[in-house]
Amino acid sequence: MKRNLLLTGGPAHDFEVTSHSLTSLFDEVGMVTTVVDEPGAALALLRSVEAGDAERFDLLTVNGLHWSMDAERYAHLRDEHSYTLEPNDATVLERFVETGGGLLALHTAVISFDAEPTWRGLCGAAWNWDRSFHAPPEHTAVTVTPAGHHHIVTEGLDDFSVFDEIYESLDVSPSIIPLLSSRRGNRDRPLLWARELGTGRVVTDLLGHGLESIMQPTHRSILQRSANWASTDPSSDS
Repeated sequence: MKRNLLLTGGPAHDFEVTSHSLTSLFDEVGMVTTVVDEPGAALALLRSVEAGDAERFDLLTVNGLHWSMDAERYAHLRDEHSYTLEPNDATVLERFVETGGGLLALHTAVISFDAEPTWRGLCGAAWNWDRSFHAPPEHTAVTVTPAGHHHIVTEGLDDFSVFDEIYESLDVSPSIIPLLSSRRGNRDRPLLWARELGTGRVVTDLLGHGLESIMQPTHRSILQRSANWASTDPSSDS
C-alpha cells in the first residue's frame, strides 16, 4: 500500500472537509494518508524519512494555504496562520521529489510559500501578489487539451464542468504543458499539468476550492489518477 503525506490547514477554505474527502478517495486506490496541518510538521516527517527514522512516503499532497501574510489586510490572521518557507526547508521538498517522491499540488498550493523559488519551480506556477486574482467560485467549463488526451492522468476523459475558483494572471513557467484548461475571454488558462522532475513526479491541479469541485465525478477520477501517477516510479512505466 502506498503512503501519502497530506499537508492541509489555512484560512479562507474548508480544508478539513476537502482533505477528509481526499483521504477517502485516495484510500479507494490503495493509498493510506497521514494528515498534518502545519508545514513544520510535514517537513519534520520528511526529514525523519531522510534520516532513516521513519517509513518512506510515496506522495506529498499539499491541500492547504500557508504564507507569510505580510500585507496589512492579513494582520488579524498572522498569529494563527503565518508561515515562511526557508530555503533550507524548500530543499527538503525538492529532494523528496527529485529522489523519487511524488508531489500533488492542489489549488492554493501555488499561493503558499510566497513564490519561494524552489517551491515555485516544483509547482510550475506561483501566485503573484501584484496581479493574480480570482473571481468568486462559478460553474466553469473545463477542456481536456490535446496533450491531455495522451497523458495517463486525463486520457479517455471528456470535457466537463466544475464549480470552482479559476485563478487569473499567475506566474506560470513557460515549460509546462497543460492537460486541462479553461477558456476565459479570448485565452485558455492552464488548470492542470504533470511533469517528471529528477526521478520523481509532480501534478499541479489549480482546481479544488471546495468539496463540490473535489467530488465532481471527472475531477474526482483525475485526482485519483494524479495521486497514483505521481507516486509511481517512472521506470516502472517502461
